[in-house]
Amino acid sequence: MPDYPKEKKTLVRYLGFDFGEKRIGVATGQQTLGTTQALCVLKAENNQPNWQSVEALIKEWQVDAFVVGLPLNMDGTEQPVTLMAKKFAKRLHGRFGLPTFTHDERLSTAEVREYLFEMGGYKKIKDSDFDAYAAELILKSYFESGASAQG
Repeated sequence: MPDYPKEKKTLVRYLGFDFGEKRIGVATGQQTLGTTQALCVLKAENNQPNWQSVEALIKEWQVDAFVVGLPLNMDGTEQPVTLMAKKFAKRLHGRFGLPTFTHDERLSTAEVREYLFEMGGYKKIKDSDFDAYAAELILKSYFESGASAQG
């Protein structure tokens, strides 16, 4: 019997993360349609979320891959939290075995405020939800960059 090449899995559903030392924003997105949605904010202890909560989100949204925002300085250099975000991305991949990508999140805070203002004003959004919207914009930016087409 001939050995046929396995079909490459198309990455369709993603979870996006806005990593923070105390809070980690989470969003989901569907690559084919380019849609994104802020989901929740997970509390972090020692730079880690409750992994069972992450696993529940993976199952609920049936995700194929992860995108973790990479906090860089404006000149593109790394900062201490950049290394923590990279470590978080490695842990995600190691625990769940799904493709994990990082994406530049410079300016995401300003963009989140602008985005929320367009949606009716960011003052209506609780501070605790802000990181979930940041995760949504990271994922939206990742899709728009065309990087997800490589998945």
